Amino acid sequence: MLGQIDITRRQAEIADIVQRSGFASVEELAERFEVTAQTIRRDVNGLCELGILRRTHGGVEPPASAGNIHYSTRQILNLAQKKLIADLVAADVHDGQSLAFSIGTTPEIVMQALTGHEGLCVFTNNLNVAFTASANPSCQVTIAGGRLRPGDRDVVGRSAYDFFTHYKVDIGIFGVAGVDEEGTLLDFHEDEVSARQSILANCRKSFLVLDHSKFGRTAHVRGGHIRDVSCIYTDRPVPQHIQALLEGSETRVVAAQDTV
Repeated sequence: MLGQIDITRRQAEIADIVQRSGFASVEELAERFEVTAQTIRRDVNGLCELGILRRTHGGVEPPASAGNIHYSTRQILNLAQKKLIADLVAADVHDGQSLAFSIGTTPEIVMQALTGHEGLCVFTNNLNVAFTASANPSCQVTIAGGRLRPGDRDVVGRSAYDFFTHYKVDIGIFGVAGVDEEGTLLDFHEDEVSARQSILANCRKSFLVLDHSKFGRTAHVRGGHIRDVSCIYTDRPVPQHIQALLEGSETRVVAAQDTV
């Protein structure tokens, strides 16, 4: 499948640990997973070859990056949580509905959870979503034309914005780079925001999909407010200050931990 990375569950957990802490030694990782240092070296070497981590003296750290984390890294960070979110969304999507998908790894995983649905109409500027959806012969897929952004495999620019204005869909599904303390939705590029806002303006319901790490994460391009969306799907209950911002709004919160 386009965009899929072949790594083990342990490697995904290693990537999560290093991304959160900023550094991990081979020895502490070996102790944590109860395997040999040689096994951990094989794991981290594979992650380094993919550009997800980089070796440093005595261990590994996240790669140097200006701006957003590389797509291949985002695909595996918090993967278990993203799958929980995707299952929640899949339960609220019905056969035959029309869906607009934005870019990002969580929307991609949501589409993976929807592959068993019948008769979906998918509109997207995310090639990973498009290829996943096209594996289901009952799914009708329409993609945006325009400039393809390498790495992320999405179409951005004015053409992507205009693409979504041509349709009125049942559900718009999108993520964000971060949510600040005031509830402002943030991304790293103006093109990402414009496409997301176009989806929001042209859907009957809007689903914001994001794991807990996005709350308080900084990015520099503003694009709407968390109260603008119909429903928030996340792996944990939203922070208390965000819940307070949502009081009196029509925005619903669905958290995986609340449904267990």
